Amino acid sequence: MAAISASQVKELRERTGLGMMECKKALTETDGDIEVAIENLRKNSGLKAAKKADRIAAEGVVVTRVAEDGSYGIMVEINSETDFVARDDNFIAFADKIAAAFFAAKSEDVAAVMAGDLEAAREQLVQKIGENIGVRRAVVINAVDGGLVGEYVHGGRIGVLTVLNGGTAEAAKDVAMHVAAINPAVAHPADMPQEQLDQEKAIILGQPDMAGKPEQIAEKMVQGRLKKYLAENSLTEQSFVKDPNQTVAEFVKAAGGEVVSFTRFEVGEGIEKEEVDFAKEVMEQAGRR
Repeated sequence: MAAISASQVKELRERTGLGMMECKKALTETDGDIEVAIENLRKNSGLKAAKKADRIAAEGVVVTRVAEDGSYGIMVEINSETDFVARDDNFIAFADKIAAAFFAAKSEDVAAVMAGDLEAAREQLVQKIGENIGVRRAVVINAVDGGLVGEYVHGGRIGVLTVLNGGTAEAAKDVAMHVAAINPAVAHPADMPQEQLDQEKAIILGQPDMAGKPEQIAEKMVQGRLKKYLAENSLTEQSFVKDPNQTVAEFVKAAGGEVVSFTRFEVGEGIEKEEVDFAKEVMEQAGRR
């Protein structure tokens, strides 16, 4: 068996981005043949990605792209296991490549867009970084006639696409920024699901100051509080974050438009994260020795 030199390991590391021990092992198995070692590592990348696929990936980034004319935009969530990896240059470059692919395809179909070269790139990145990485969801938003799509991403973790009928790109971006910061439930009061209103009404009726009130008075109080609830949770009725003296609807109207809709992604929302007791984990590891 040929001896493996430090320079061979260094070259393989530079060409693959993998760790020293993994490169040394690959070279040992091929008697120092770097090209065969690379081929074997590529063959193994799919297996390594599959082994990591059951690990929870609830960190990551949200990326957006909007056409220059504002006619459409896309938003994609790409996940990693840790926030540390989400800030890695290789991961960020991968996320940008994914965003460009979805933008070009104008598609929300993750499986279809990721098929082929992008999936191979994902598997290679899993091997290189050592974490489960996945593209979780995507959305394509089209502008209405005479309208435009705006975008805003906050800290890589919260992304928003807004749709205005008329208005300006700057206004659309400002509204997206507002949505990122305030997180309204719906765009317009009429969009609030009846189920949500019924639930809120039940909560209001259960409040102490409602006890013993005549039915007509109680109903007026309920309607007043529901109106306030809708104003607080509907984008158009909220006080604009940049100027609390006007509502979002008033701000957009001043810019020559009206709010149509918004879509908001936040990294990891809805994913049940695994709580790790590191002290317990260390004790268990120690007990196995």
